Parts: sequence; C-alpha cells; structure tokens
Amino acid sequence: MTLVSSKLTEEHVFTSGIEGPACDRDGNLYAVNYAKQGTIGKITPDGSGELWLELPEGSIGNGIRFNREGDMFIADYTGHNILRVHMESKAVSVFAHEPRMNQPNDICIHGDGTIFASDPNWGNGTGNLWRIDPSGEVTLMEQDMGTTNGVEIGPQEDVLYVNESAQRRIWVYDLSENKEISNKRLLIAFDDYSLDGMRCDMDGNLYVTRHGKGVVAKLSPQGELLQEIRLEGTDCTNLCFGGPDGKQCYVTVADRGGVQTFAIDRPGRCWGMWNE
Repeated sequence: MTLVSSKLTEEHVFTSGIEGPACDRDGNLYAVNYAKQGTIGKITPDGSGELWLELPEGSIGNGIRFNREGDMFIADYTGHNILRVHMESKAVSVFAHEPRMNQPNDICIHGDGTIFASDPNWGNGTGNLWRIDPSGEVTLMEQDMGTTNGVEIGPQEDVLYVNESAQRRIWVYDLSENKEISNKRLLIAFDDYSLDGMRCDMDGNLYVTRHGKGVVAKLSPQGELLQEIRLEGTDCTNLCFGGPDGKQCYVTVADRGGVQTFAIDRPGRCWGMWNE
C-alpha cells in the first residue's frame, strides 16, 4: 500500500516552530506555535484552526501528550518545565521543573502517567533522557547520549524508544513495571538526514519523522524499514494518531508551517490509550 499525505491545514498558519502534535478524545488536534511562538493551536477534524492557548510569558512548547484523564502535558523547552493544562479551564501549571535540563524537547507518556522526556544539547551534539513520575519527581535516566529527540513507549508498555537526531540512531530499551530501563540496543541507524518525533501504532510499528528528507519512515518492531510516506515539504518535526478509529496520522511540517495527514492500517498507540 502506497500512502500519500494531504494538507489538513493551510500552510504557514503555524510558525516554523510547529511541533506537538497530539489529539484529544474528540479528535481535535493540538500543536505548538500557532500564528506566533508561545501558543497552542487547536485544529478540528475538518482542518479549521484557532489560537487555543497562550502559554505563560517565557514559555515555548515543543512536544505535547495527553494522559488517560485528559490532561495535556507540554514540554516547555525555554522554561525547563513540563507544563500541565486543565482542558476545561485552560489553567496552566508547572507539573515538573528541572534546571539541569538543557531543554525538555519531546515527551511520551505511560498509561499510569509517567512521562519520559528527551533533552538534547544541540550545540554539543549530546543529550539526556529523563523520567518524570506522576508525583512530578524528576529522575535522570541516561546522560551523554547523542542529540536525544523523539521518544515513545511501545503499545505493551514494555519497551522505550529514544532517537538521536544528529547521529541518526534509534535505541530501544526494555521498560520494567517500575519504569526502569535496561538492555539498551540499537534498533536502526540511518545514513542521511536526521530524526525527529516518533509514535507507535498498536502493533508496535514505529513511525518516525525524517527531518530534512520530508518522509515518515514506518519501522517494524524489529527495526526493518517497511515503507516511507512522502510529505509536501522537507522539515517534518513530529506526528500523532487520531481520527474516529485512530488510523489517521497527523504530521507537523515546519517549512510549510502546517499539518499534513494520511491514513494508516492500524490504530495509533496514543489513540489506543483513550479507548482501552
């Protein structure tokens, strides 16, 4: 099956800092930096958008995830925070603050609310991996990796994936019930371009944005490249799954300042968390 992307939004309704993205239970899509930096945009399933939230002064978002209760969590890379947003009141609070972070970049979330955050140092070509417990306690899991970026948990919540953008590698760890990582191994290494956000479907296939190449790579749980989905534009930054059956993929594309979409054959893990 050849997958083809189409535009969900018009181009340049977001800044070149467009990232996120994440869907709520109703299928609305949220992404950062709508119209200007430091905002959250809301896109309805028909593609219409609005400036939904302005973050506190000095905060700029990157990755977004929802927990099972429906709260939004945002990696605030300028404030060294993980922010929590109450969806009804739009009240923003600091869920976790860690000044030792270079920046929280992308995040993923376990079913029990535990968050893992990537933490790149772009200038040095290094990065860290952090865990944020449901209490907000922050723990350094690994340091002095490559430029950590995309991070995701497998659908059985027994593995954790972390990629390194500049080094073009994806690592996989065993993830224990108490959220410890072990048995680090290389899933795949690419020869060109770079890596950004990634998400799993319910079968454990990993969809990875190939920043600079303008494709989403679909990988098997064993690291086999199954296919590439071509996008309009080159600088795809992240993706998520939604739609009525969880089989719609939404991709943020920075050089086009908008969201593109394509259909897949299995629901995404993030959609599955809403419906288990």
